[in-house]
Amino acid sequence: MVSSAALTIDAHVRRGDFHLDVAVVVQPGETVGVIGPNGAGKTTLLRAVAGLTALERGRILLGATPWDDPEAGVFVDPTRRQCPVVFQDYRLFPHLSVLDNVSYPHRAQGASRQSARTHASETLERLGLAELASRMPRQLSGGQAQRVAMARALTMTPQALLLDEPLAALDARTRQQVRMDLKAALTRFDGPTLLITHDPLEAMTLADRLLVLENGAVTQIAPPHEVAARPVSDYVARLVGINLYSGTLVAPGSVELTDSGGRLRTASDGSDTLGVGQPTLVALAPSAIAVHLERPTALSAQNVWPGRIRGVETLRDRIRLDVDGAPPALVDITQAAFAQLGLDLGATVWLSAKATEVVAYGAPVL
Repeated sequence: MVSSAALTIDAHVRRGDFHLDVAVVVQPGETVGVIGPNGAGKTTLLRAVAGLTALERGRILLGATPWDDPEAGVFVDPTRRQCPVVFQDYRLFPHLSVLDNVSYPHRAQGASRQSARTHASETLERLGLAELASRMPRQLSGGQAQRVAMARALTMTPQALLLDEPLAALDARTRQQVRMDLKAALTRFDGPTLLITHDPLEAMTLADRLLVLENGAVTQIAPPHEVAARPVSDYVARLVGINLYSGTLVAPGSVELTDSGGRLRTASDGSDTLGVGQPTLVALAPSAIAVHLERPTALSAQNVWPGRIRGVETLRDRIRLDVDGAPPALVDITQAAFAQLGLDLGATVWLSAKATEVVAYGAPVL
């Protein structure tokens, strides 16, 4: 049976001037996606959980069983953790067939060739890969190779699962299908899963919770929809494409922006939870901002401010404007509206946003 124990991580690792400090509990059947910029510590965290990098202090436990506890003098070898890693480059043995690649973990644990192959065949059948059993890795597409790597990780009914950028090496079309297959496999797996990724879509679709890691520290842990709607750092705001401002609630429904200038009215200040004078974050979607050539006078919008277009980017079905103002803002408009208004770099415009679209909230305490 697959373990139903939680994976408790309290990881402190120092590598030169870099210090990783992460605390999170991954529940049974839960996938926690770890996102962050390059150098944030994502790989260091994965290596610590896998047993490839020892903790300086803290501990890692599966249920009540310690895997790494420096204070207690406990360190479980990676081969005994039953916590396989699925890498982006598959790492299949090139001289073994698919069946023998998937059966290898059983063979490594002392199972007979027949027994190992029987277990591997069952896993391939369960994941819809039985027709690939006799192929060699060189005969597989990238998507097929990644599915086989996942099958090899799951064949031993692992206690926990680590995924290191599992879709990064795939082309866009293949990635979409493998993402669906991986989602189905994770849904069936009832152990804890830690997913390392730089892809926001991968993180949003595969993870139950997101852990945002920046400069070795956790800046946010929340379900994907909350991270997308209420980011707490510029990195996440850029990742999900939302305007994020820091400020102070100076009156009910009014936030003075301290980092960019200006003031925004909001109908979602949460007066019951945010007090006047409290540091406040404000999120505003680019699609919630309207563009005008002149100052609008007959609008119900409570937020109106001037700006100058300093950047124009063509997205799939819209134009994104980078407008310098107080506050500066990314603004999404249709291509038709862009042409109709005759906009271009350097143009002076007026922006407006309804108070109901301005989301104000306090930064979470981690």
